Amino acid sequence: MEVYEALKARRTVRRFKPDPVSDMALERILEAARWAPSSRNQQPWHLVVIKDRERLKAVGEIARTGGFIADAPLAIAIVMSDADQPGMDAGRALQQMEVMAWSEGMGTCFVTLPNDENRRVKEILDIPVEMDLVTVLPFGYRTDDFKGRGTPRKPLAEMVHLESFGRHPTG
Repeated sequence: MEVYEALKARRTVRRFKPDPVSDMALERILEAARWAPSSRNQQPWHLVVIKDRERLKAVGEIARTGGFIADAPLAIAIVMSDADQPGMDAGRALQQMEVMAWSEGMGTCFVTLPNDENRRVKEILDIPVEMDLVTVLPFGYRTDDFKGRGTPRKPLAEMVHLESFGRHPTG
């Protein structure tokens, strides 16, 4: 799939087919994160791959906004260590994994974990206390029910400013 096409077509997916994610597709998703840029090339991420059904169910039960993790065949937790820009760097890795998954016929939806949920998920995944759990991304092959439900996008003229804020391109 062409990159531009994948970027335009990608949607958030919260329901997955039960099919397992192939090892080759998983490796491509992980490689996409590995090649993500990071502040000062620190590459501060650690990726915890979760395939165990009981562990996926436990994480899904804890995450109020991510119950669908329990139904995914795979999840990846993004953990940061000594990062100058943890949110920015994690976001870059996350986006690359998301687009790679889309190109492989899969989808995902990042899950926010407020403090108590974050602490409990870190315990389940044996993540050291001093490290930052940024998100858990469930992955799976897309069901057909998301098609055509894309959200409309604002025109560029509403968000692009030329040379200074408030000057919009014409034409």
